[in-house]
Amino acid sequence: MGQFTIVLGYDGTRTASEALRLAIFHARHFDGFIHVVYSVAEGHEGRIEEIDAARGFLGHAEEILKENHIPCETHLLVRGQSPGKDLIQFAQDCNADEIIVGVRKTSKVEKLFFGSTAQYVVVHASCPVVLVK
Repeated sequence: MGQFTIVLGYDGTRTASEALRLAIFHARHFDGFIHVVYSVAEGHEGRIEEIDAARGFLGHAEEILKENHIPCETHLLVRGQSPGKDLIQFAQDCNADEIIVGVRKTSKVEKLFFGSTAQYVVVHASCPVVLVK
């Protein structure tokens, strides 16, 4: 059995920071490796501001993980897919043992019309998914 592989969906928000804390906990207890992933949403591929911000978020997460002596890699995905599809595809590509994502409070109407990355990941993942509020 290889190293426990965690895919962390990270976008710099408060809930993403909470998810990062949990990923660190799991990595310590399961001798894990964390892939920190930021997915640029479809239709936003050319937005330099979002890509620059994403690089900053990923750099911050990497600093925290290195300070905690957690092996990691960061990944900025600009594939033209939804973040949910990106996370699922990435998790499959690296044979993830677990996906961790933060969830924000949104109304039922917003979820109905706009969907939810977390909801998509939970439904389509082939590994366990941990949602963090």
